Amino acid sequence: MLVSHHRTVRLSLRAAVAVTALIAAHAQAQSAAALGPEGQQRSPATQVDTGANSDAQVPQSSVQSVEQATDTGQPANDIVVTGIRASLQSATNAKRNSVGFGDSIFAEDIGKLPATNLAETLNRIPGVRLNRDISGEGTQVSIRGLGPSFSKVLLNGTQFAVASDGGTNGGQGDNRQVDLDFFPSELFTRLDVAKSATASTLEGGIAGTVNLRNARPFDKPGTHVTVVAQGAYTDSNDKVGPRGALVASHTFGDTFGILVGVAGVRQKTRIDGYDTVGFTDANLACGSGCNVSPPESNGFSFASTTPANVGRGLVTGAPIDLTATSGLTLSQLSKAILPRLARPTLTEGTRSRISAIASMEWRPSDTFHFALDGIYAKSTRDYVRSNMNWQVRNSGPGTSPQSTGGMVPFDVTVDQNNVVTSGTFANSSFFSENSLFNQRTEFWNVTPSASWRPTERVKVDLSANWGKSNFFREQPTFAFQTAPNSGVEVSYDNTTGSPQPIISANRDLGDPNLGWQWYRVNVQNIRRETETKGAHLDLYVGDDQLNFKAGAAYDEAQRSIRAFDNTNAYQLSVCGSPCTGNTGTVPTSALSQYLMRTPVTNFGHLSDGKFGVTSFIMPDFDALKRATNYASFRDTAPEARGSVTGGATGDIYETVWGGYAEMNGVSEIFGRELHANAGVRYTYTRQKVVGPSQIGTAIVDITARSNYVQVLPSANFAYDLFDNLKLRFAVSKSMTRPDANLVLPGVTFSDPSAQIASAGNPALEPYTSDNIDLGGEFYTGGAGYVGVSFFRKNIKGFTATVQQQSPFGDLNIPLDALQSTQRQALLDRAAAAGVAPAQVAITVNRPVNLNNLTIQGVEGTWNQPLDFLFKGLGFQANGTHITQDSDSGLVAPGVPKWGYNVQGYYENYGLSLSLNYVWQGAVIAANAPQNNLPLGLLADARGQLDLSAGYQLPFLNKAMRLTLDVLNITNAPIRTTFGYDNAAYSVYYPGRQVLFGLRASF
Repeated sequence: MLVSHHRTVRLSLRAAVAVTALIAAHAQAQSAAALGPEGQQRSPATQVDTGANSDAQVPQSSVQSVEQATDTGQPANDIVVTGIRASLQSATNAKRNSVGFGDSIFAEDIGKLPATNLAETLNRIPGVRLNRDISGEGTQVSIRGLGPSFSKVLLNGTQFAVASDGGTNGGQGDNRQVDLDFFPSELFTRLDVAKSATASTLEGGIAGTVNLRNARPFDKPGTHVTVVAQGAYTDSNDKVGPRGALVASHTFGDTFGILVGVAGVRQKTRIDGYDTVGFTDANLACGSGCNVSPPESNGFSFASTTPANVGRGLVTGAPIDLTATSGLTLSQLSKAILPRLARPTLTEGTRSRISAIASMEWRPSDTFHFALDGIYAKSTRDYVRSNMNWQVRNSGPGTSPQSTGGMVPFDVTVDQNNVVTSGTFANSSFFSENSLFNQRTEFWNVTPSASWRPTERVKVDLSANWGKSNFFREQPTFAFQTAPNSGVEVSYDNTTGSPQPIISANRDLGDPNLGWQWYRVNVQNIRRETETKGAHLDLYVGDDQLNFKAGAAYDEAQRSIRAFDNTNAYQLSVCGSPCTGNTGTVPTSALSQYLMRTPVTNFGHLSDGKFGVTSFIMPDFDALKRATNYASFRDTAPEARGSVTGGATGDIYETVWGGYAEMNGVSEIFGRELHANAGVRYTYTRQKVVGPSQIGTAIVDITARSNYVQVLPSANFAYDLFDNLKLRFAVSKSMTRPDANLVLPGVTFSDPSAQIASAGNPALEPYTSDNIDLGGEFYTGGAGYVGVSFFRKNIKGFTATVQQQSPFGDLNIPLDALQSTQRQALLDRAAAAGVAPAQVAITVNRPVNLNNLTIQGVEGTWNQPLDFLFKGLGFQANGTHITQDSDSGLVAPGVPKWGYNVQGYYENYGLSLSLNYVWQGAVIAANAPQNNLPLGLLADARGQLDLSAGYQLPFLNKAMRLTLDVLNITNAPIRTTFGYDNAAYSVYYPGRQVLFGLRASF
């Protein structure tokens, strides 16, 4: 099957080249006929605007203006449309004029792209879905099922990178993805998504290429000022924050223009949620068939003798009959899975962002055009995250201050999948984990470009780019534990159908005087930097009927992720080592004066189901930092080999040389036009990765180098079967470079439970894909069309993470180099197993290249104005169905089988209304196994309903418009499960957001 598919692609590409050659010969004759005397071009009435021009797709150089890109060569003075319909009309024209497969979104005016950021805007395109932060805001986009790192995101046709790491909690930006929540929609006028490859487009996106085009002065000649002022209300915390933008532009005749703009937002955020960091089962001696790892996790131990203060008629120190107390057989009990750290989680804080653009265009003649675009953005996130952890993970007998002695289960029930559905667990322990997330991100990018047309048939485009971004986050953690053997009991109810289980305690976990003791403290910082620069040259020879393009590209990309950890020294100073609180600057006896109840009185109020624990303690961060000299330890933290997010650290340097040759032509077959594009792209990549690794007691940098060459042919055809029916076909080979995070060498071992490590693989090869696309559109008039497209991607070298068991001694990490919490957990596990610490099994996650992954699917789109029913009414709908298969049985995570988007709109009499619903089906978030159990993570299906409305005030020359946007109207949560629907892995409730304000344009 695979061999057959590869032959099909090769034969298709050869046929494409042959057909293009025939088209070229035929089009050359047509081109001569299309010219008048002395080579002058005939009247536009006899010419055809061809989509073979690559500027109608995602160009490598500067992108055309909206007017150029949507020009159809037809008279345009009969009907003038504005607002939503104008945007859809422009998008329809761009699609109709293109040769390849893709979609575009246009702003009808500066500052009027839909949605609050570029990720949310792109979510309306068929086959595009969002990765959402726990706040509910879209951050990254995936195209046709493949993850964000498989999409190449360009800024004005050039590559760029942002050093941010994926949102509130971080850890989602370690690869090549771009956090698009960094860019406000008010400063951009056009977004293009190319789903089929062309030779002239920068390589790197197997899934597709996204081009972001910022506003420019000649988008709207003259003098213009646009002001947007809004208040943003969130019902999670009943707070209102400001949001606004100011864009001003002026053109001096038709020669020179300048545009400047700034946009900002400041929002107080609160997210209530529940998470677990996975599930586990007990290490329980019960004869044959028990404690097999995998498929059993063995992440904790029940008590074998009665701990103090258990009660229930049990005698302290007496052996426990777990069968009698639990009501299960020992075999059932050993397989019963519980959350590792079931915890309500409260995230509160402030997010602010300011972005600015400056754009200059100079057109000294009709043959020369120069543009200079610059963007600056700065984002600040200051959050407090407080978790109240029911400590199942690593609970059991031990010698550390954190050892619980083990839980005693009573009246436990399980379902057919061994998921615990109810029970009471005596001698439980909770620990309060409180982290500060203080992070700053900055981004600069400058893109000069020039276009010169020395003759009617020759054009030269030259562009360059330089971008830099830096990110810093400090994340101190203060954790406090209920006293061991203090009679804490947990009631666990997973039978109500609630999105999360109800976990209740017989103690008030919000009482600062409950008898809390130190659990651990951490001082962990992470610093990230990215830099990109490049230069691109494109040569165009020919006309609309037949042209040849060739070009060269040089690009550099550097990325550095470095972690700094001063935990051991800080913990020794604060609470001793181990962290008993018997010594240190804040002893346990003084701890209560630094604790307080969380100020939230309605935790979980947005949930459809109940929470058990809704009030818990948190520290006075400022008082604790002052009392413990925190700033000194933060500023002197030494470099560590793993980041607080669990990702690898190190530096990556990539240098890429590329070149391409491309032919575009138009011919007639059976009296109908065939537009063709065919070419080949060559790319050479030189890569160096540097990662910190432990050698004895020292951390040294390990360097690995690699280089590779890829030749990427492509061909696209569009045939006008009828005046309103267009058929498309495309074949190509594309590539995505390997996961930037996974190629870093060394082992990261930052799991506090000392159970899971991650290893890099510098030998990972780039992913390549053989692609076939087939489809077409039926145009119903105006902005209306019905389209369908089929696609198939056969991906070689797709990376999957496999889990392997390795003795701790093989990790080459000294026991003394671990954090004290990790070290003690490892010693307890060694004692329980009766082995030396070096022999304790560690689960190592390691990336490997798979042989083959096939993704195929179908997209359908229907855009339809309904003016014939009711003037100003219309709708837009699209849906995607995707299936996948691989040699290994593993699949690409994050690929929903079904997804759709429906938008209804009305626009007339100064009123505009748009109701948009986006739904995506359940997806595999991470392949099995997880936590040594043969289960994967599954993200629930989710739909989000948004409303956008505006009213144009009938005075001041209709320059002012009231705006109202309501996001997540139905209060949809973000939920992930551990293999089964009743095993909630995480649930977050971002709530609704209402944006209300004024937009003025002068």
